[in-house]
Amino acid sequence: MEEKVRALSKIMEKMTPEPVFNIGPVLIDTTIINQWIAMFLLFGLIFWITRGLKSRPEGKRQVIAELIVESFQGLLETNLGKKGRKYTSLVGTLFLFILTMNLLWFIPIPGLMPPTTDLSTTFGLAITTIITVNIIGLLNNGLKGYLHHFAEPFPVMLPLNVVEEAVKPVSLSLRLFGNMFGEKVAVTILFLMLPLLIPVPVMLLGVLMGVVQAFVFTLLTVTYLTTSIKGH
Repeated sequence: MEEKVRALSKIMEKMTPEPVFNIGPVLIDTTIINQWIAMFLLFGLIFWITRGLKSRPEGKRQVIAELIVESFQGLLETNLGKKGRKYTSLVGTLFLFILTMNLLWFIPIPGLMPPTTDLSTTFGLAITTIITVNIIGLLNNGLKGYLHHFAEPFPVMLPLNVVEEAVKPVSLSLRLFGNMFGEKVAVTILFLMLPLLIPVPVMLLGVLMGVVQAFVFTLLTVTYLTTSIKGH
C-alpha cells in the first residue's frame, strides 16, 4: 500500500516534460520528441494506406482512406458548400495528428506520453489553427471584407468580436489539454490502484476519449473557418 501511495505522489512528476538535448538555444524536451514520434507514425500509416491507389477502390486500405476523406469533405460542405472541399487537407491533418498524439500512451515505451497532455502543445496547435483560419478569411474576403466581419451582425459588436477572436486560442487549447491531462491522470491512478480489474475498460475509454477530443478540436476549427469566411 505504501508503494502505491508513493507512486501516486509522483504522478505529476511523470506528467512533467523532461529536457532531452539542445539544438542551439532551443531546448528539446520529451514533449517535442513524442510529437516527432507521432508524426513519424502518422507519415508511415498514411504512406502505407495510400500506396498503389486506383481510380476505383480495390482494397480495404483505399476504401478506408476514401471514407476518411469523404467524411471531412462532408463536414466542410455542410458549412461552406462545395468550395469547402479545398480545406479538407487542413481539417483532415489536424484531426489525424491530434488523434495520433492522443493515442500515443497505448504504445508501451517508457516515457512515451500524449503530447496533448502538455499545454505548450495544445496552445501551439490552437494559435496556429486560429492564425491559419484568419489568413484564409482574409484571402477569401479581402482586407475590407475580413475586417467588416468583426462588426457583424451589428457594429456595436466589434469590441466583443475582437475579444472573442483573441480568446479562441486559449479556449481551444485549454479544452483539449484539460480533457487529455485529466484523462491521463485518472487512468494512471486507476492502473496503480486496481491494476488487474481496470486496464481493458479504461483503455477502451481512452480510445473513445482520444477520438472525441480530436473530433471536437476539428469541428471547432470548421466552425471558426466558416465564421471567418462567411461572417457571423
